[in-house]
Amino acid sequence: MSQFAPLPTPQLPEITKKAIDEFLEAARTCFGENLRSLVLHGSAAEGALRPTSDVNLILVLNTFDPGQAERIRPAMRIAQSTIQLNAMFLLSDELPVAMRSFAPKFADVLRRRVILLGDDPFATLSVPRDAEIRQLRQQLLNMTLRMRAVFTARGAREEQLAIFLARAIGPIRKLTHSFLRLQNMPGALAHEAFQKIGDELGVADWRKVVGTIDTVQTAQIGGQGSVTQAFLKVLECVEKMRRKAERFGGETRHESI
Repeated sequence: MSQFAPLPTPQLPEITKKAIDEFLEAARTCFGENLRSLVLHGSAAEGALRPTSDVNLILVLNTFDPGQAERIRPAMRIAQSTIQLNAMFLLSDELPVAMRSFAPKFADVLRRRVILLGDDPFATLSVPRDAEIRQLRQQLLNMTLRMRAVFTARGAREEQLAIFLARAIGPIRKLTHSFLRLQNMPGALAHEAFQKIGDELGVADWRKVVGTIDTVQTAQIGGQGSVTQAFLKVLECVEKMRRKAERFGGETRHESI
């Protein structure tokens, strides 16, 4: 059984609330009784949206009907353009395997979700700890490799690094929250976990890095040289998290490729 209850409905910008309400009504009309639940999750669910944030929704269906999906397409395209909607269409009987297959993602859903329609499909579910640890390692390694490639290819142009950071910092915050929680050191919110992780891992000037990231997420640019420094510090932090995560649960483990 999940230890995390749904959050209360958050305060959202009026344009976001209106777009969600319109998409919810379209989903109700298009899917009818086939729509079991509609779940808001992530930063919008905790009232922490930023200009670069996606609005994440899970539509839990009994079956996937292509005709119904085609009917909701226009409403989905409008929501994607106005509020950066990111919608997942998940069947009720797929929930347990999804929880194991995408453990860090659904661990975050359990912590940060608001039920907009129907029942709570996650009320009796939990994420297996072994699956979350295994996938945390994989995702941290993937982020490390992506950041190295981005720095090598685009590092001469700070605005390109800023654009990457603005989009990637949300997923990194989620990984940070999982990392600390698996050590029984959770931050109350994902951004609070991110604020403390640098000090926890001994990354120098972390408060300055967090300030630069806040500026980048608002304007997608910072002071001369500051974005490059912040990018490299975040990369250092991700690398250190990955190395430490390899020791979770005992000896260092190496995953098969």
